[in-house]
Amino acid sequence: MRLTLAKRSPLPGWIQVLVPVGAILVTLALSAIPILAAGGDIRLSYASLFRGALGTRYNFLETCVKAAPLTFTGLAAAFAFRAKFWNIGAEGQLLAGAIAAAWTGIHAGSLPPAAAVPLVCIAGFLAGGAWAAIPAILKTKYKVDDVVTSLLLNYVMWHIMGYLLFGPLQMPGSSWPRSPAIAEAARFPVLLARSRFHLGIVLAAAAMLIVWFINSKTVFGYQARAVGVNPRAAAFGGINVNSVILKTALISGGLAGMAGVGETAAIHFHLLMDISPGFGYSGIAVAMLGRLHPLGTALSAFFFSVILVGAQSMSRITGVPTYIAEVIQGMSLLVMLVALLLTEYRIKAVRN
Repeated sequence: MRLTLAKRSPLPGWIQVLVPVGAILVTLALSAIPILAAGGDIRLSYASLFRGALGTRYNFLETCVKAAPLTFTGLAAAFAFRAKFWNIGAEGQLLAGAIAAAWTGIHAGSLPPAAAVPLVCIAGFLAGGAWAAIPAILKTKYKVDDVVTSLLLNYVMWHIMGYLLFGPLQMPGSSWPRSPAIAEAARFPVLLARSRFHLGIVLAAAAMLIVWFINSKTVFGYQARAVGVNPRAAAFGGINVNSVILKTALISGGLAGMAGVGETAAIHFHLLMDISPGFGYSGIAVAMLGRLHPLGTALSAFFFSVILVGAQSMSRITGVPTYIAEVIQGMSLLVMLVALLLTEYRIKAVRN
């Protein structure tokens, strides 16, 4: 007797919707193991985690702040993966967007905010898109694996940023890798008093709607889905596959670049070496947990933000290390991958 995987019939839509919810519940249940291993009380740990992320107005708004870059990088991964462009380079594209936003913001002091803020956004979007276009061109022209090139370009961009922060973009008189502050006019406005709830959060929500519209209501969205399902069949049907992949890369990289814009123009106001704690890599897990759907991706980003923000409160109250948040994130990706496998296939016992 051996176990094999057999293709399932398509599951009802309501089950498809409940799969991510079930994955989150299973993840929280499994996460109790490392919490117990770290000496934490399960009930107190989870209560402090969710209270720390959602229990007060300030905590809730901080969770929204943290969710914005995760939404952008999650959308970047989701948009690319639907067309089978395996963009693992959102981290580098985020850094490219942050560099462009910082340089533009530093030199935008003479502009009014109505011009400086859009200019910073455009610069960051284009920089991220241009960096994502490199693996797309290598894939379409030379058949180079896009997983490898997009991943390795993350490190290339990180070193480029290091060169700039220890050189041309370093703050005068400082020995730290830090750029001068961007102009006040180039900073994202704070939208709610006594908080850091900024324009970038609204832009992330708008990006979710725009990506949904592109995927669902445009010819390009149909072409991207067709390329993702079967590139050879799409080409036979008259779709320019290389053009679709390149456009997908530009939009995907631009979305990741916007995450860097938000961190520069709304949170730090400087370009820093540690401007991203790994938002680009987390975006992959966010997209998978959201099943590559824009709304699901945004909700997944909010869940990840709850874990990141709440883990700090949980650590202070229970003594559980904050890195438990990273364990929960990684576990959620593994659980979701297993859940996706089981929605497509069922385990079947076969006699030898």
